[in-house]
Amino acid sequence: MNAASKRKAARLSAQTAEMLIAAPQVVVHRLGRMALSGPRPSIKDQREFQRMSTEKLVAFGEAWRAMTLQVLKSNQQLASSMMRSAWPAAVTGRGTTSLPLAQMVADLEGATLDVLGQGIRPMHRRAVANAKRLSRPKVR
Repeated sequence: MNAASKRKAARLSAQTAEMLIAAPQVVVHRLGRMALSGPRPSIKDQREFQRMSTEKLVAFGEAWRAMTLQVLKSNQQLASSMMRSAWPAAVTGRGTTSLPLAQMVADLEGATLDVLGQGIRPMHRRAVANAKRLSRPKVR
């Protein structure tokens, strides 16, 4: 694993760990709020419950779109890299200068980490923000 991939993997691991801490906090808060609100939730509770549903759909859509765009971008970069490595050999007719296998693996590894990073970003952002927002003391 090259240095760039190590940094990407570390960032992805940190975001995943933060989400694994934040998401249960949000779930516990919201489930407690649902239980306490009873059959007739307040307007404030209704807004929070609606927000909860809407934001999951929006985050999923953002993650899906970001991952799709990153896959397209990565495919272009990988194809371009392979074409550049084959071009001198095709023009000169002397030997092959294709990418070494290790470089191809590193490029694919980096592309995979980029796609995963794009996918986790919207969910991480919301989970951490919600955990912070919902953990603030309530002023009445």
